[in-house]
Amino acid sequence: MGYSRLKNGPSLCCLLYGFSTASAAFSKHSSPLSSQSFKHRPDSASSKRSPQYTSAENTTVWVIQDTYEGQSFFDTFVFYTGTDPTNGMVTFVDQQTAFSSSLAYVTSDNKVIMKGDNTTWLSAGVNRSSVRISSQATYNTGLFVLDLDMAPWGCGVWPAFWTLGNGTWPWNGEIDIIEGVHDNEHNQVTWHTAPGCNLTSTTNFTGTLVQTNGVDNLQCNAFINNNAGCGVTEWSRASYGPYFDSQGGGVFAMKWDTNGIAVWSFYRAAIPQDIIQGLPNPSNWGEPVAELAPSSCNITEYFVDHSIVFDITFCGDWAGNSYATSGCPGTCADILMDPSNFVNASWIINSLKVYKSATLLGGSSDAVSRHSVHDLRILWIAAVVATLQTLLCSL
Repeated sequence: MGYSRLKNGPSLCCLLYGFSTASAAFSKHSSPLSSQSFKHRPDSASSKRSPQYTSAENTTVWVIQDTYEGQSFFDTFVFYTGTDPTNGMVTFVDQQTAFSSSLAYVTSDNKVIMKGDNTTWLSAGVNRSSVRISSQATYNTGLFVLDLDMAPWGCGVWPAFWTLGNGTWPWNGEIDIIEGVHDNEHNQVTWHTAPGCNLTSTTNFTGTLVQTNGVDNLQCNAFINNNAGCGVTEWSRASYGPYFDSQGGGVFAMKWDTNGIAVWSFYRAAIPQDIIQGLPNPSNWGEPVAELAPSSCNITEYFVDHSIVFDITFCGDWAGNSYATSGCPGTCADILMDPSNFVNASWIINSLKVYKSATLLGGSSDAVSRHSVHDLRILWIAAVVATLQTLLCSL
């Protein structure tokens, strides 16, 4: 076999030369991505840049791995029908029931809708129907970018967008990216883990540490503090609740790699252009709102094989226990009976995209930003062909 390769080398070399020349011509004349003007987050941190994505030798970029959107959104999710582990007054319905009762569907303009039942009057003590789904795919690191018009809120409502490690909880970790209760205005990012993973308070992020009895929750250990985990509350009123929805929603992004787990949020008018273009570059986004650094937590040990989860529950351990101080009327059990209280308990999702990291040898972030993902693939193929050409022509 080795002999035949040597024998056919020169003619293959010529073919490769022609292909590499054509590829180079394509990449040279391909159009750059269209430019759009977007207002960036009004935060002094947005001017800061992290050097971790570029070097004289190579560039790390995030390339698309999975896209969840439109009519096919639910094809790769599983509907959870078990008991709510947070003791909510909720019944999670199966896929057929969710579709037939319009608790889950996709609109004609490809908006993904998931919601709690907002049409049925209930007797006292009866659970309200809702939806919880988990992705069939599991992930170990990645960049997760959720674009949504609305996240659920309202008295007694407790929604979450999170990732959950397979196996016995909490040994493979839990990452709560969007979570809140009632009509709060500030999103909370939280990590729940086995003992030994801790939040580093000196890490640069813009949010505020969640406390228990006046003490910062730095231990992510799910077995203490009534499973409070280690959490960070976002500073922005546009990160959760009615104000977030009134601004047309926005984007939440979670970067999970060996450098840590960080979360950003952007309301609609402040979404970075690189996200719009499908070439996300977290080093351009300034300080995250929350970050779990590897200095006090072994990321690859505590977060393993995560599925993506969306849910909407009612009352329960957080929304139920905090109801008396929420400013909402009556009790959580009472308010659960009237469907009109849940008209805002809906997810409206444009897309969820998961990216994986890739390294471009000898590249730069500026060069990457001038090419679409398709162009980058052509450049990569051309580089491989050029290498083969050099090897074969030298024979």
